[in-house]
Amino acid sequence: MSDKPSTIAISVRHLVEYVYLSGSIDVKLNAVDAMHEGTKAHQRIQQQYGELDRKEVYLKADIEAEGLVIAVDGRCDGLLATEPAITIDEIKSTSGDLDLITEHSYPVHWAQAMFYAYMYAKDEQLPQMRVQLTYVHTQSDRLQQFDRMVAFEELERFVEEVVQQYIPYALLRVRHAAERDASIESLAFPFGTYRAGQRKLAGAVYKSIDEGVRLFARAPTGIGKTISTTFPAVKAIGAGMLQRFYYLTARTTTRKAAEDALLLMDEQGLRMHTVTITAKDKVCFQDEVRCEKEHCPFADGYYDRINGAVLDILANETVITRSIIERYAQTHRVCPFEFSLDVAYAADAVICDYNYIFDPRISFKRQYNEQKRKTALLVDEAHNLVDRAREMYSAELVKSAFLALQRELKGTDQAGYKAAKAVNDYFIALRKGREDSPQLVEKLLPSELVALVETFAAAAERLLAGGQSVSELLLDTYFAAQNFIRTAKHYDDKYVTLTELTKNELRVKLFCLDPSQMLQLMGKGYRSHIYFSATLSPVSYYMDMLGAGEKDYTLAVASPFDKEQLEVIVKPVSTRYQDRDDSYAPIARQLALLVAEKPGNYFIFFPSYAYMNAVHQTFMESWPMREEDELKAEVLLQQKDMSEEERDQFLNSFQGGKERSLIGFAVMGGVFSEGVDLAGDRLVGVVVVGVGLPQLGLERNMIRDYFNEQGKSGYDYAYVFPGMNKVLQAGGRLIRSETDRGTLMLIDDRYLQPHYNRLLPEEWRR
Repeated sequence: MSDKPSTIAISVRHLVEYVYLSGSIDVKLNAVDAMHEGTKAHQRIQQQYGELDRKEVYLKADIEAEGLVIAVDGRCDGLLATEPAITIDEIKSTSGDLDLITEHSYPVHWAQAMFYAYMYAKDEQLPQMRVQLTYVHTQSDRLQQFDRMVAFEELERFVEEVVQQYIPYALLRVRHAAERDASIESLAFPFGTYRAGQRKLAGAVYKSIDEGVRLFARAPTGIGKTISTTFPAVKAIGAGMLQRFYYLTARTTTRKAAEDALLLMDEQGLRMHTVTITAKDKVCFQDEVRCEKEHCPFADGYYDRINGAVLDILANETVITRSIIERYAQTHRVCPFEFSLDVAYAADAVICDYNYIFDPRISFKRQYNEQKRKTALLVDEAHNLVDRAREMYSAELVKSAFLALQRELKGTDQAGYKAAKAVNDYFIALRKGREDSPQLVEKLLPSELVALVETFAAAAERLLAGGQSVSELLLDTYFAAQNFIRTAKHYDDKYVTLTELTKNELRVKLFCLDPSQMLQLMGKGYRSHIYFSATLSPVSYYMDMLGAGEKDYTLAVASPFDKEQLEVIVKPVSTRYQDRDDSYAPIARQLALLVAEKPGNYFIFFPSYAYMNAVHQTFMESWPMREEDELKAEVLLQQKDMSEEERDQFLNSFQGGKERSLIGFAVMGGVFSEGVDLAGDRLVGVVVVGVGLPQLGLERNMIRDYFNEQGKSGYDYAYVFPGMNKVLQAGGRLIRSETDRGTLMLIDDRYLQPHYNRLLPEEWRR
């Protein structure tokens, strides 16, 4: 064995943020709310440098400690030779109030600049350096600057002290990496054999990661998509292609499947750090989510305890689920949500919602280009990402919030009052003369409103940073304003401005029609994206909407199940809106006949709650569930806004071997139509009523018109493809394993039309 010390390569920024920062970077700076704006602000400052000054200067140094070599590097924003002393200039951009920033506000920024000064002074053998922080406001270009003269001995002592704080973590990571890589090398596929199609999918995932491209994979239910994507990603880490991967989901149920896959590999010897991130409101220990130290003992002193908590959990755990996060968070008295984020920065695999990568409001902030190049995204149930992305990249404001704030701030804060009043006055002027046209669609950004909202955000930020108790209304409106400003910066021909007027409200929405460009922007830099779903069909539509490139791959895996397992029946009843009143009785009759002929547990899916409730009422009135009736069944009805406990009770009712049949009425696209796994005789039949088309509305029509203008089938993009995806998901609840058998009934005459029929899976078309 070599006695050569291990080398840890790390950027200056990453190192100092480990020591000085944890969790989310302070909201008061907002520094780079939009990377685009921050970069431009940096460049404007650098253009003012003198002829002998340099910008983006690469610096590095090797620092030995505890048998390790910490290879630190980075690029300083400016190296100024025209100053009285050689100066390191560290530029930070902000959309917030510069007056709130003092010399001592951000020690992490001083630390970064001190490291650069040390590296340059060491290379050039300089006795001292001048260190300067330059804060620039992204909108006004106004500057706030602070500087210090620092002797080399002080720089050297400072760097050594910071490195000493990093060493325990570095030693742990070195040991872990060696154990992880050895365990991956010996790890076999965790099942004795591959199911049909599994090897094909796993091979395509590995090849896509190797080549650094996107993969769009349609793989049917039951093939084992989770293990077929995570296993090759783990192997790619062992091969040195990846440092980590994110497993992105839209639902808690699919998150559990990813945890189970990694736990299975863990039981077979894999040693990887995996963490699951749970939403803040679900994991918070307090009765009310208030993250100020005055209101939460887990936030008070968080930064004093977090590094010890991270070291403890990483030293003792591998697959770190919600319950494990909560246990260690209680032990170390740290916020469980922020703790999970800090652990995620150190983990080899992270299981989380789409938002943590693709939503600019909450995406991981401390990820750097060199890390992204070694990171893959595994996007489960990727069909959900299209509409989720539209939601992420849209923003709206409502008049009532600003009127309420105007009243709340009157007499208490003049600047905040005036700013809220100005926005409310804009809405009043917008309302005038619009009573006869309550909806207005424009292709132009409302620049005047954006400017007023920026002024409001600055005033609100001053209040929020003042250390005084603020209302939930102010906080919510501030975040809505920030999202509106952020979205306005990306406004282009893929957006429209929607103004809607009702009797008591007026809202302005910047609506994203096509999220593909923003998904590309937020996903930029990652080595590979793996999009997979049983219903990624038609794949050309999803490639278009999710931002595919010319070199990206597609894969379609055939169903692994025998055709005899599934009986498909089409009943050509019109479920179009104008025919629905006439359809209630025929549908209710079909359900009764089906359950009488083939007793067991059934899910009946509808395109809306109203339609479901109407058919349910007809069914119950026509076939009362009395013991002497021919049809003996228990009937459940999905309710809006069911609690997690109520949803669990609903699903737990679906048990096999019961004397009475069970009929569950539910809606397509709801919590029971995706991610539900009722294997064996827990489910013997599924009925899908209608073709799942979204309700006709202004926003869907705007999407239709936009894609028509792009030369595509706008109606398909806005209505047919999203609707049929709900159908495929609902029908996919039925056959979940090699032993499942069941009946799928499709009720709508459009299933016999070629345009809809060809969107069905091949095994359904038989």
